[in-house]
Amino acid sequence: MRARDRRRAKHRSTEPSESFTRSFKALGYLARNGVQVSARVTDLSSGAELLSVDDYVVMPTASIGKVLLLIDVAAKLSDPDFAALTILDRESDDSVGNSGIWQHLQVPSFPVADLAALVAATSDNLATNVLLRRVGLDSVRERAESIGLKRLALLDKVRDSRGPDDAPQLSVGSMKELAWLFSALARGEVVNQETSQRVTSWLSLNNDLSMVASAFGLDPLAHRSGDHGIQIFNKTGTDVGVRTDVGAVRGPRAGVAYAVSASFTDSGLTTRLAVLDAMHTIGLDLVEYVH
Repeated sequence: MRARDRRRAKHRSTEPSESFTRSFKALGYLARNGVQVSARVTDLSSGAELLSVDDYVVMPTASIGKVLLLIDVAAKLSDPDFAALTILDRESDDSVGNSGIWQHLQVPSFPVADLAALVAATSDNLATNVLLRRVGLDSVRERAESIGLKRLALLDKVRDSRGPDDAPQLSVGSMKELAWLFSALARGEVVNQETSQRVTSWLSLNNDLSMVASAFGLDPLAHRSGDHGIQIFNKTGTDVGVRTDVGAVRGPRAGVAYAVSASFTDSGLTTRLAVLDAMHTIGLDLVEYVH
């Protein structure tokens, strides 16, 4: 259903670029079937809005908030007391399961820069908690505010379970701010060029190309140098009933920043697969636009 149709659904959207009609329809299908969706795609060069669906809504974004931690860590690396080779030890309070590989390794310590690489590449939860303990959640929040972010926040450390006294989500954010943030990272404008380059270099290691980026045909374990003219850096967030993919992709013809999130009742495989299929459709439109 077109956004300008007077009989449109409750979710508000702007008319998509002709190149993203399939994406608009795919997200509309999810919305009509009970999935809360939010998305934004912008051209990296012109800043033109190519797709916008409820992009102002604050959504649960799972691990996406770790990008804010990476930005704060990258900015602090110029401090002699927080150099890239500063060794950090894991402690018992840092322990957490699910994503990441450090929990399965014997090594008790890593340099700061290596921990950041683990967070970016595998969304490593243990590495996240060790870095967050070192820099502090308040520092991450202050950094986000200094960048100008108002609807994007890392709320807590990673936990295996969340009690009544814990933040209900690891992170939240709006797709409009996330698309802006990744555009700014791509242009080298977050904090400064050096900080932006560090963060984009880490994020180019991301192994999770299962959502929007599944349409790019890249090797998920080795795509830093690009393939068929396509280069990407991105971060995904996955939790029960949450799928979010945010990134920037460049091709021979153009570059875009994208942010897509879906929140749904994850009671059966059908809805989850429909969400992933819609994200793949958005990826196909991105490929057509940049390539």
